[in-house]
Amino acid sequence: MSAVIRAYNEGEHLGRLLTGLERQTVAVDEVVVVDSGSSDDTVAIARAHGCRVVPIAKEEFTFGRSLNFGCDAAKGDLLLIVSAHVYPVYETYVQHMISPFDDRDTAIAYGRQVGDHRTKFSETRIMRKWFPEQSIRNQSHPFSNNANAIIRKDVWSQLRYDEQLTGLEDLDLAKRALSLGMRLDYVAEAPVVHVHEETWSTIRNRYRREAIAYKRIMNEEQFSAREAVFLAGVNIMSDYYHAVRHGELLGHLIDIPSFRVAQFLGAVEGFRTDPTMSQSLLRRFYYPDLRRPRSTADLGTPIDYADSTGSNL
Repeated sequence: MSAVIRAYNEGEHLGRLLTGLERQTVAVDEVVVVDSGSSDDTVAIARAHGCRVVPIAKEEFTFGRSLNFGCDAAKGDLLLIVSAHVYPVYETYVQHMISPFDDRDTAIAYGRQVGDHRTKFSETRIMRKWFPEQSIRNQSHPFSNNANAIIRKDVWSQLRYDEQLTGLEDLDLAKRALSLGMRLDYVAEAPVVHVHEETWSTIRNRYRREAIAYKRIMNEEQFSAREAVFLAGVNIMSDYYHAVRHGELLGHLIDIPSFRVAQFLGAVEGFRTDPTMSQSLLRRFYYPDLRRPRSTADLGTPIDYADSTGSNL
């Protein structure tokens, strides 16, 4: 099994992820870091942890192309794909991520993502919607996320990531895999903390970029500007409701509407030239999560990152 990590100036975070991978109950055989021209100590940290560094020029970078570089270089039969700014919560993370592949029909799996104290309130709500506390076996829709995913190398070799997309290369490949009768699983027992420290303009651009990719991948139901305004309002009210329930409203009066406006403004900008979206995935991406959280079973021993490089928690 190989881990493939895309990185650009991730010196603050990469060491923590690599430490987490080193402390797993099931070992990763190799780690491939695809670096797109970092100017900080990203490459030095990767090499200090024994990683193989695969460079890609900035001008050649796309999300899909960088992953193809890394997957091509990787030697494992299973490819664990993780963002450089995530880190596993438990020592059993890899053990749980590979468990769906006992079934030969499983082609792709993706794991849970949670936030930390730096995560904006609305994004925490999104993560709870996208990454619920219960696993999904043989998922019927192609939602997946390469911040925390795993794929068979032979499946990647057959399908490869689209190098022209501005994002959502994971969704695109999963959609093609499902169309061929392959299986996609969600593994709630393999959580990572996903660190997002973004400005409002960065959030807006992220959702715009992903919407541009989405309209190329999916072409079913309509997603209008009016619906985006409605959903922004519904999500703001839902976020406020949950902030009140948790006694956190005063601390999030401004950032909740700011996040949702950036999210839906970016989405509208990305979709306005081709307003189409699958309704099942629209609900996954944009509708508020009205479910109450449920407790999970004991997932293993939490990893202590206090002495790891890049452990500014």
